[in-house]
Amino acid sequence: MAGHSKWAQIKRQKGASDIQKSKTFSKLAKVISIAAKKGSDPNTNAELRGAIDKARTENMPMENIKRAIEKGAGGVEGGELESIRYEAYGPGGAAIIIDTITDNSNRTVAEIKHILNENGAKFAERGSVLWVFDLTGAKPTPKMTTEISSNDKEGLDKLIKALLENDDVQEEYTNVK
Repeated sequence: MAGHSKWAQIKRQKGASDIQKSKTFSKLAKVISIAAKKGSDPNTNAELRGAIDKARTENMPMENIKRAIEKGAGGVEGGELESIRYEAYGPGGAAIIIDTITDNSNRTVAEIKHILNENGAKFAERGSVLWVFDLTGAKPTPKMTTEISSNDKEGLDKLIKALLENDDVQEEYTNVK
């Protein structure tokens, strides 16, 4: 029975789950660092407290959380993180907002444009998509929704998956029903 090693199967599964955890922890660390810029004490900074709580629900180690807080508060040398919001039109004219946290905005915008071009979407100018969304809450919600065809829906799903695989992309919002 060649190829039926239990150890090899466990190693493969653990490797896949470790990669997913690493991506999740990386995204959470960026959120914590951005929140820590407004104050490194979670008792006085509600945004930081929420980010830490979210990280703890994902079982992120406290050492990683403390390191992210130090980086955001300026205690650790490294790239300066910034939060950037991009806008795009997806397949079928769907409006898309892409929230990112990055240390290199030039690299991130190039990667986002590349992903959009590969998936039949177009990068939009600032403000050309935001009017479709209500930005008063914690997360943008669409004021108007759009119906798209099943082919466009498949293309949009593929685009969203590709965007979320990018390490710098934190969230994406669309106005599709």
